[in-house]
Amino acid sequence: MSLAAIDWAQPWFAPYRAMGEAAAQAALRISVAAALQREAAPDFRPTFVPQSELPTGQAYEAHIFQTGTVPTRDNLHDFFNGLVWLAFPEAKRRLNELQAAEIVRAGIGATRGPLRDALTLFDENGAVLDAPGPLWQALAARDWHTLFVTRRALWSETRLWVFGHALLEKLATPRKALTAHVLRLPPPDGGGPAALDDRSLARSLAPEYLAQKPFVPLPVLGVPGWWAGNAAANFYDDSKVFRPGR
Repeated sequence: MSLAAIDWAQPWFAPYRAMGEAAAQAALRISVAAALQREAAPDFRPTFVPQSELPTGQAYEAHIFQTGTVPTRDNLHDFFNGLVWLAFPEAKRRLNELQAAEIVRAGIGATRGPLRDALTLFDENGAVLDAPGPLWQALAARDWHTLFVTRRALWSETRLWVFGHALLEKLATPRKALTAHVLRLPPPDGGGPAALDDRSLARSLAPEYLAQKPFVPLPVLGVPGWWAGNAAANFYDDSKVFRPGR
């Protein structure tokens, strides 16, 4: 799929729409790195650069941390990665900081280890959900009928961010089985509901918490209003997508 064919009206692209449309149009004429950089604020860091600036054998995350540059290919995957950087810079910098620290601590081996696995999972396929308690309880139990049918009205009080750039890439050509790994933000110190913003997300990315892989699967096209087909209750009867809890 080409950048020109992205349907920016889809709800999962809402946090990225304003910058994304402009950058996608510019990338038809110039490189993806240059198009993303045009959308960045003057004081935005890091800087998007061509993939050729990543030295052979250098770890990608370590390079970003050390140089303040993001090597970027001319493809959808790196385009969406750049958009997430622009929309959620504090959270992305926090992920990169933790990745780089783990690389220094443990080096690059055959496996990433539990923390780098969790960081990569969230970076590639994560989402953040701000929802009333009954929806969280149903999601954690994989009680899909309660989550999407019985308690459907509560979704009007809910916000969902798709954060993972690989998942955004897949959602450019949506299919029913696409599933996010959802992270719930902890409530602020003073209690009350979690604040859903870039800074709060960055603060919640504690390594000891992430290493436990505290994610819940959510088939995103089941979200009310995100896909026309899910208006029918039998949409959720597909056990290959809406799998029962263990």
